[in-house]
Amino acid sequence: MAHLRFEALKKLAERPRVHVDAPNALVSKFYGENVFGIEQMRGTLAPAVFKKVSSAIKNHEKIDETTADAVASAAKSWAQTKGATHFTHWFQPMTGGTAEKHDSFFDALAGIEKFKGSELVQQEPDASSFPSGGIRSTFEARGYTAWDPTSPMFLYGKTLCIPTVFVSYTGETLDTKSPLLKALKAVDQSATKVCQLFDKDIQHVVASLGSEQEYFVVDKALFDARPDLVMAGRTVFGHAPARGQQMEDHYFGSIPSRVYDFMKEFEIECWKLGIPVRTRHNEVAPSQFEVAPLFEEVNVANDHNQLMMDVMGRVAEKHSLKAIFHEKPFAGLNGTGKHNNWSLITDTGVNLYAPSSSARDNLLFLTFFITTIKAVFEYSDLLRASIATYGNDFRLGANEAPPAIVSVFIGSQMTAVLDELEKKGDIKIEKGDNMYMKLGIDQIPEIILDATDRNRTSPFAFTGNKFEFRAVGGSDNCATAMTALNTIVAEQLDHFYEAVTKDIEKGTEKRLAIVNVLRNYIKESKNVRFEGDGYSEEWVKEAEKRGLGNVKNTPRALGATVTKKSLALFEKHGVMSHKEAEARYEIRLESYIKRVQIESRVMGDIAMNHIVPTAIAYQSKLITNANGLKGLGIDNSAVVKTIQEISGHIETIKNGVREMVEERKRVNKITDTHKRAIAYCDDVKEKYFDTIREAVDKLELLVDNEDWPLVKYREMLFLR
Repeated sequence: MAHLRFEALKKLAERPRVHVDAPNALVSKFYGENVFGIEQMRGTLAPAVFKKVSSAIKNHEKIDETTADAVASAAKSWAQTKGATHFTHWFQPMTGGTAEKHDSFFDALAGIEKFKGSELVQQEPDASSFPSGGIRSTFEARGYTAWDPTSPMFLYGKTLCIPTVFVSYTGETLDTKSPLLKALKAVDQSATKVCQLFDKDIQHVVASLGSEQEYFVVDKALFDARPDLVMAGRTVFGHAPARGQQMEDHYFGSIPSRVYDFMKEFEIECWKLGIPVRTRHNEVAPSQFEVAPLFEEVNVANDHNQLMMDVMGRVAEKHSLKAIFHEKPFAGLNGTGKHNNWSLITDTGVNLYAPSSSARDNLLFLTFFITTIKAVFEYSDLLRASIATYGNDFRLGANEAPPAIVSVFIGSQMTAVLDELEKKGDIKIEKGDNMYMKLGIDQIPEIILDATDRNRTSPFAFTGNKFEFRAVGGSDNCATAMTALNTIVAEQLDHFYEAVTKDIEKGTEKRLAIVNVLRNYIKESKNVRFEGDGYSEEWVKEAEKRGLGNVKNTPRALGATVTKKSLALFEKHGVMSHKEAEARYEIRLESYIKRVQIESRVMGDIAMNHIVPTAIAYQSKLITNANGLKGLGIDNSAVVKTIQEISGHIETIKNGVREMVEERKRVNKITDTHKRAIAYCDDVKEKYFDTIREAVDKLELLVDNEDWPLVKYREMLFLR
């Protein structure tokens, strides 16, 4: 296999740069040109039809058949002018990615191109092979995709893509989008109700999201020469290079030329698709980069993130590169996250997490700020479960990724504000007093004039006018985390509204009732606030004293999604039924099991078919050398010692792989999915992966470089 490594290195050395033809026009001239959104509908639909559609989108209402026919006809005509031949319902099953089945506009029997409203609104893909968590059997193939008009259609290649939800024949949701849409509706209703305590003009609250996407880029030939990257998305072996990220010189450094060309092209393609990418830069680790978009409504932002990853993958291939989104593709280096910057915006244009020069508005800001912290405190285990994946288990707790302990960072300035409000909460307010001044609320803008610093070890941090959920994994679909977050905030806002209303009914003045509840929330949720180093052992001990969870692996973390408390929460807000929540729990456990299985098999294959034979062959060379030295009367003890070292590592690998295979066979007999996932975690992954890896990585330092079969870290990360 060593020849594959050197062939890959040769290909890399001979790579020509791919020329990128950037449009001559300003981005504003072609931005969104491949999107059939509101503006395109305004220009192609009759005014009465457009009014119906825009109203339905705004108010989440059903679109009637006649209107759907008009939209379908306009969308087909628009797409065909751009060369489209097919359409597809683009959806997000519980696989973590997206799915599509293309149908031609051309109807051979009729001899014409057709696209009816019924085809726009609903399709029936063969759904039997998508994970369902027991909701349906493999032989029950029927499932439906239904148009989501709140996310715009787009042209991808020659196909008109229609964002849709995915449900089973019996009506249960089988995707990530459906629960997200319901969670967004719940937070809209709950937040609007609270906002109207302050401003009756507010009729809707929209959750917004900006998801910073980290990723690695390596040469495609080097990627293809690593079976573990191809099969598992991460390297199961690989000794750390002498130089990794310790020099801190890659972060925000000059972007490598091939990567720069790739970035330019994928940004152009994203802009055409209406994806508002804005920022690009080198990340911390060598060959790691980041792209960040502007904020959008959460559902659209999530669709765009999923689409953007696909665009990046396709464009990377054109440049003979490979984009890697796995949370920890390279051991010992910065992991890959998807920082979810989240906030709530009113339909009057107010960011509810932005302080104001108005004291009254600052009480509104504090209401949402403190209530969100309280929500995270009450449902920290569910928030942890929402970002639990096999890949993320490798990332959490190291190299700038937050730990598994969920805490909230708000900065010293906002800590001072909350401490002051808590202390002054029992101040007696007389008639005619300036309550805002007496409580210090009028001083908030002055206090936080300096933007709060970021804490990279905090999973949930306030960053000035938004919360940054940093713990989401790089390959994750943001919908899972956003569904949990918006639902728990909706729930806590409901509790807040009920408590304030109850206090008002007792005769308390409204503003004081609000402050009373907030003061209680500050006290009750104080344990979840933490400003220090999330990696420190002291914090682990302190978090335990505070009663905060520290669940380090996915099988155990996922249990929080099916507790009575969580099931009741999702059901109350109409986000998921018990059956749907339990199905997702089952699906995610199965996904974990399969990923450990795959990596275990990959490790065994590479170790026994590539590493051990290479080590034995090199050992034979050393034995010949040792015997030759001995025959000449020269001391051969150093060579013998190396032979013994190699022999020891080979034995460790062979025993480890053999035992791991047997353990897998045992674990596979466990019928309970949760117990099987725990066993795969504890008895396969934790017991054998590191032991086998350490022996292989030691051999990498001992075996002749010319014989070593795997592309090395120093080659993948530094050669482009």
